Amino acid sequence: MTTLTDPHRLWRNPRYLTWLLSDTSKGLAAALFGFAIPLLALIVTNDPAQAGIIGAAGMIARLLMTLAGGVLADRHRRIALMLLGSLIGIVLAGAFTLLALGDAMTFGSLLVIDILLAARSGLFDVAGESAIKEIVPDDAMGRAQAANQGRDAALQLAGGPLGGLLLGIGGWAVGVVMTLCHAIAALTAWMLGRQARRAGVVDTGAAGENGDDPDDPRRVVAERAVAATDDLGFGTSPAPAKPNAWAELREAFGWLLSRPDLGGVLLITTVVNLGFNAAITTVIYSLQQDGHSELLIGTLSAGIGAVMLVGAVCAPLLVPRIKAGILTIAGLSVAAVGVIALTMVTTPWAIAVVLGASVLLVPALNAGMMGYFMVATPTHLLGRANSAAGVLGMGAMPLAPLIAGFGLAWVGREWTLLLCAALCLASVALAVTNRALRALPVESRWAAHAKEFESA
Repeated sequence: MTTLTDPHRLWRNPRYLTWLLSDTSKGLAAALFGFAIPLLALIVTNDPAQAGIIGAAGMIARLLMTLAGGVLADRHRRIALMLLGSLIGIVLAGAFTLLALGDAMTFGSLLVIDILLAARSGLFDVAGESAIKEIVPDDAMGRAQAANQGRDAALQLAGGPLGGLLLGIGGWAVGVVMTLCHAIAALTAWMLGRQARRAGVVDTGAAGENGDDPDDPRRVVAERAVAATDDLGFGTSPAPAKPNAWAELREAFGWLLSRPDLGGVLLITTVVNLGFNAAITTVIYSLQQDGHSELLIGTLSAGIGAVMLVGAVCAPLLVPRIKAGILTIAGLSVAAVGVIALTMVTTPWAIAVVLGASVLLVPALNAGMMGYFMVATPTHLLGRANSAAGVLGMGAMPLAPLIAGFGLAWVGREWTLLLCAALCLASVALAVTNRALRALPVESRWAAHAKEFESA
């Protein structure tokens, strides 16, 4: 067995590869739906404001259900939740396909299906995000997150053109591929559970509540032989249910906000997420309203994904060598400059160049911040802490499609993008003046740095 002192090679870790395949399949389904819904909404309603309402409703549903998802991820078997979420995804994607085949796409039906699929993501995706801590050791977490960023970039690279091509055939084609993706995610989640049983590894979820050391989550439980297991490979003895979900959530929020190395960056994340995503949504809406095809818009998205893929390839080289705080400030600054430049360009290919340059450092930024968060968070708290961070960091995201939709309708493209740029610049100012963020070290020092705050 590889010890924590040995160099960990991700591509020789079969459990990580299985997890990655499951998460990637689910991610492709989400990428296709995320690409299709705004364009379908604009096609059906021909109104950016109504499209913005649909997008905002889905984001609100996801944020609210993320809170419940964090509690579930800490109470129950996380890999089993991955499987259940994928099965529900199959049902919802199938329903979307039937709506499209029946020519039943309306403002109301798109609103409902968007809310349901977003709620599914919020409820179950936290479990998948948290499960990786049990699969990858701390000293490889930065590289794992960088690999995940590369995966996300590849999804965006493929998802835009594929989504545009499928949407050109019909909304039903998007639904069929989404259904297939969720089926693959379900199968590989089941395989991951089987691998856990064969390795004698306890599945995540409530691990710290059973008398185990929550700071050593990757233990092999020879002394606690898993004698009775179900077909998924998880112990049949259920984790003791906690009586008060709100108390569990308060614990997570309180812990997160008490950590200056984590809580202090959440406002920065909120502001930049709102500004940058509102800018991208504004660009997509304006291109569609100007008569550009879905395939062209998808190709623009692929260009962004290609640059992010380059950034993701560089991220494993940057994260071990450059402080996470410095990478974050640099990434935010480049993104802010890019949004300012968007106000000066209107042709699709110029927009693609500007957006591509804007996201070049985003994979390294995300790998550093997400990797440190995973290392710093105790396993028994990880699901709730993930959901709390998601809600705090993305709490303003439902405003992004509203800013884009109503901004285009009321003040036009340029002024809407200037507002987005102002938000991005504000995030840079907050980051530069945040001492805890500036102090975040390189990957090899994350565990030691996090321990400095454990008694704070």
